[in-house]
Amino acid sequence: MSYALVTGASKGIGKSIATELAKRGYNLLLTARSEDLLKEVCNSLQATHGIACSYLALDFAEPNAARQLADWVAGNNFQLEVLVNNAGYGLSGNLEAHSLEENIAMMKVNMEVPVSLCRFLLPLLQKQPKSYILNIASSAAYQSVPGLNVYAATKAFILSFSRGLRQELKNKNVVVSCICPGATDTNFVNQAALGEKARKLADKVNMSAEDVAAIAVKGMFNGKAEMVPGFINKIGVLLTWLLPKSILEKGAMRIYEP
Repeated sequence: MSYALVTGASKGIGKSIATELAKRGYNLLLTARSEDLLKEVCNSLQATHGIACSYLALDFAEPNAARQLADWVAGNNFQLEVLVNNAGYGLSGNLEAHSLEENIAMMKVNMEVPVSLCRFLLPLLQKQPKSYILNIASSAAYQSVPGLNVYAATKAFILSFSRGLRQELKNKNVVVSCICPGATDTNFVNQAALGEKARKLADKVNMSAEDVAAIAVKGMFNGKAEMVPGFINKIGVLLTWLLPKSILEKGAMRIYEP
């Protein structure tokens, strides 16, 4: 039986991607920090879609968490066909608003963990006739975002990594895709502690996690390299190519300034 592994699957985009995959008949391997939420999601998807679902509660900020997850997958002989690197979070404010340790922890979860999981699990993915890696970046990946600077830089890394990995695997059986959502109706604004201006803007252009997940999963199986869901977000990305960087960065600073 083929399995799909989704990180950060207890809520938000990760939960919605897990649901989309369950609808397509995929058995699921789910991970996030909250064991209670994971158990609830697993039980619900099993009951609704008749698929098998296993979960492992992990905090990716902890040392060796990615290795622990990979060992769990391999040790249970799960036939892995899909890897979704969704787990991640943001910190808002200027660089000095957070300790170095807090920024490094975010960088670990957002960058080191996806790279580690791709490296650890690639041998399992290559055993399948065709398999998929879906990385979740952000529309913030296309420009510097003062006031959300380190987070945006981590997502730029994921986008660049995904593009490069796709080319490295182009003659093999593993297809790499990356989706770059804009504002989505999740808990991101609260977790990142965004300011009032950023919250009001997000409220105007929010997409639902379900809509983002549907676009992500459909695009992944269609072999798309890169996806930017939503018309407003597509326009925003286009402007990053057309406008001077200084103008974009000043505009972002006015939105995300503390």
